[in-house]
Amino acid sequence: MNPDCARGDRQRRGDRPRATTATDRPPFAPPGPRDLRGPATPPRENHVRQTGKTALISGITGQDGSYLAELLLAKGYTVHGLLRRSSSFNTERIDHVYQGPQDPGRTLVLHHADLSDGVALVNLLRETAPDEVYNLGAQSHVRVSFDTPLYTADTTGLGTLRLLEAIRASGVDTRIYQASSSEMFGSTPPPQNERTPFHPRSPYGCAKLYGYWSTVNYREAYGMYAVNGILFNHESPRRGETFVTRKITRAVARIGAGLQDHLYLGNLDAVRDWGYAPEYVEAMWLMLQREEPEDFVVATGVPATVRDFLTAAFAAGGLEWERHVRFDPKYERPSEVDALVGDPAKAERLLGWRPRTHWRELAELMVAADVEALEAELTGAKVRVDR
Repeated sequence: MNPDCARGDRQRRGDRPRATTATDRPPFAPPGPRDLRGPATPPRENHVRQTGKTALISGITGQDGSYLAELLLAKGYTVHGLLRRSSSFNTERIDHVYQGPQDPGRTLVLHHADLSDGVALVNLLRETAPDEVYNLGAQSHVRVSFDTPLYTADTTGLGTLRLLEAIRASGVDTRIYQASSSEMFGSTPPPQNERTPFHPRSPYGCAKLYGYWSTVNYREAYGMYAVNGILFNHESPRRGETFVTRKITRAVARIGAGLQDHLYLGNLDAVRDWGYAPEYVEAMWLMLQREEPEDFVVATGVPATVRDFLTAAFAAGGLEWERHVRFDPKYERPSEVDALVGDPAKAERLLGWRPRTHWRELAELMVAADVEALEAELTGAKVRVDR
């Protein structure tokens, strides 16, 4: 279960890091000095050095997971990540922080596990004894959820319940962050905050709502430190290439290089609240540092249509979008969400968190990143080194 097999490496059972005993503290009390020092076990060969807290991240190879791993490593955490088995490399977003099983004192460890396997989750929790758990794993593409509703429900909805139950069953003293979504609000008019009624309009939104209420239930039923972060759309150069913002900025780079003529999109009038993913993972971490568990909306509060983002992105590439963009009804949803605009007042007041990057700057930085990445590919400068 602890193989880092994305590189074909295998660990013997004797090379696994020993689970540490969770620090005894009253429910929801802030971490004490021992939490910051870590266990008293001295480092040894192939033993994971733990100089601070330990975190477990599902979805570590995704956009948010990679940025969160960077943040926690910079704060001195030992980070464990869930890795789904794949016959091809799927760790590109974390290659720059990867640490092999032969590295002495490594602080990033990847484990083969899946949110569909509750037994593996219990075993992994007992083995790693994390101080914090971040559940970012999901089937997260809204349009695709209409084509794969049962899979989306199983991974995004029931996967959350499996992880919550695994925490309860393992007896690990930890705090869990659940990645909830603005898609839960659906057709409820903006601005949306923590008190806004939910009305999801997709299988993805319904699955996320199940995970949301499961998190609330385990908090209330078992006294678990469990919080929901209701994050509005957040993007970056690491966004998946099939998501509309990245699809747009990648097309700008390719059209500018003469590799693509047209970009096919669906509804250009949908209104969204786009923020910058590295800033949003800071809010995730802040939620687990509070004395009491509470749910928070994380957003910029600034609306923009897909057409607005499209215009800004093409302008950043010196192009006119009207000459290249075509409509394709296959990209429309069976039930559309017209407008999602968050109210982050509670996060600003209680977490001290404020967005610094808004949608226009986001479009420009993503275009610049895609142009640079494409140039690196075309010149052969971008070469993956397998270790």
